[in-house]
Amino acid sequence: MRKPNQHSSIPAPGEGKRGEEGYLGYLLRQAAGAHRLRMDRALGDLGVTQPQFVTLTMLAAYPGLSNADLARLALLTPQTLSVIVANLERAGSLMRKPHAVHGRIQHIDLSDSGRALLKKCRERVQAIEAELTEGLSAAEERAVRRWLVGIATADS
Repeated sequence: MRKPNQHSSIPAPGEGKRGEEGYLGYLLRQAAGAHRLRMDRALGDLGVTQPQFVTLTMLAAYPGLSNADLARLALLTPQTLSVIVANLERAGSLMRKPHAVHGRIQHIDLSDSGRALLKKCRERVQAIEAELTEGLSAAEERAVRRWLVGIATADS
């Protein structure tokens, strides 16, 4: 836990509107920010950020995606994803090949070194995932998962 700032009236996470009295949307955003920070810290020495991990994960699950499809799946803007893909390609973690029919579209796949990197990342991320569900029963975890999916699919 962080030390309270004696010169500020900003509540710490879990206090005031940043706690159980806060708006659910804000609490989701606060939790997502905390999760991303944990991910970045866990993957930092591997030279991988949370958005890069998501990109590698989605490519492993759905090989041969285009930049546009990958951006939608990874919940990133096409511009951000282009930078991520270029950096991962430069590092040798993925490769691009032209689409068989549409010459301008490029398919992206993991390289062997990208798969090895993803394996190392997954080991660390699984520990973080376990922390997220710590203290939840299997039924509670399913309820949380259903709730989050319901929020994500409400407007689709």
